[in-house]
Amino acid sequence: MKLVFAVLRVVVAISILAAIVAQLQLSLHVWQTQGVRNVALQVVNFFSFFTIDSNVASVVILAIGAGLLLAGRTDVPRYTLLRAIVVSYMVVTGIVYNLLLRGIELPQGSTVPWSNEILHVVGPLYLLLDWLFAPGRSPLPWRSIRAIVVFPIVWVVYTLVRGPFTISEITHKPWYPYPFLDPATSPEGYASVAFYVILIAVTIGATGAGVVWVSRRVPATPAAPAVPA
Repeated sequence: MKLVFAVLRVVVAISILAAIVAQLQLSLHVWQTQGVRNVALQVVNFFSFFTIDSNVASVVILAIGAGLLLAGRTDVPRYTLLRAIVVSYMVVTGIVYNLLLRGIELPQGSTVPWSNEILHVVGPLYLLLDWLFAPGRSPLPWRSIRAIVVFPIVWVVYTLVRGPFTISEITHKPWYPYPFLDPATSPEGYASVAFYVILIAVTIGATGAGVVWVSRRVPATPAAPAVPA
């Protein structure tokens, strides 16, 4: 079982990395053809997507996890916490994309279809299945939820503060990674943005609570010790 999940983690990590690289390569080509001068800013924008951040973290976590399984270290509490954080983000990435962004038409020729599916569907689904069934998952204390919500809070603040000051060379408008965070395109402006931020915050908190609950109630290894609340 350990070998199976070690191999799966390597395969999925490579697939996610390939998807990120393929999309970045195409984006660089598109920016070049559109005459973008500040390519560095566009690259920063690329890595300002929550989806990209979550998937980059997934590559790292899966690679480390594969190494731990091959080394026979199946119960590392600190790794379990980091894994829970990334699993929560990936599940939220899948939920938000498929509920809020799936129906939005993407620019033809600037998106790699198979990469898009790996980053928003395959990756999140595997991380969830890995959390449920892979060996080596220490029970986590409920306070772990606080660690899970830190990055999303920082990311939202970063996105909303940076947006008005980041003018896209392509649209000549303030740049936001997702349309529902742009007050200019949201139906009720900042009120709509606030609604979506709260909705996503609740989703992340609930997902994190579910991830922690699984670690406490569905032990992956019989020897995993209980953790007090």
